Amino acid sequence: MADNRVFSLPTRVYWEDTDAGGVVYHAQYLAFLERARTEWLRAIGLGQEKLREEHDVVFVVREMQIDFLKPAKLDDLLEVRAELRQCRKASFVFAQSIARDGTVLLTATVRAAAVRASAFNPVAIPDALYRQLKALETPG
Repeated sequence: MADNRVFSLPTRVYWEDTDAGGVVYHAQYLAFLERARTEWLRAIGLGQEKLREEHDVVFVVREMQIDFLKPAKLDDLLEVRAELRQCRKASFVFAQSIARDGTVLLTATVRAAAVRASAFNPVAIPDALYRQLKALETPG
């Protein structure tokens, strides 16, 4: 990853990710997308545990739109991308995609909301985190 604004996570498709026909099960794409968002946060120094321990904040998926374009299959090497498109005071929106050999298989828009880790109630993103995330927005 050369730029923290566009994060790419290589992911191999294993047998456990597929149905009996060797095609990725639709719900498994959600796990691939989650891993890319989590690893993006880690890459910018905001691992999930750090957010919870230091800021009492976790991010939960609030809304997701997915367009399944083509299937991924057993042993495929996928590129799972995540780009922060919009940071608001209590949530952010990612544009994500999954591709194989440059062919986009799936696109997704994911809204994550900030909640207090200790109580799971909505909370504003702490100012320092907000400024850090806001600076990483990509035009879309």
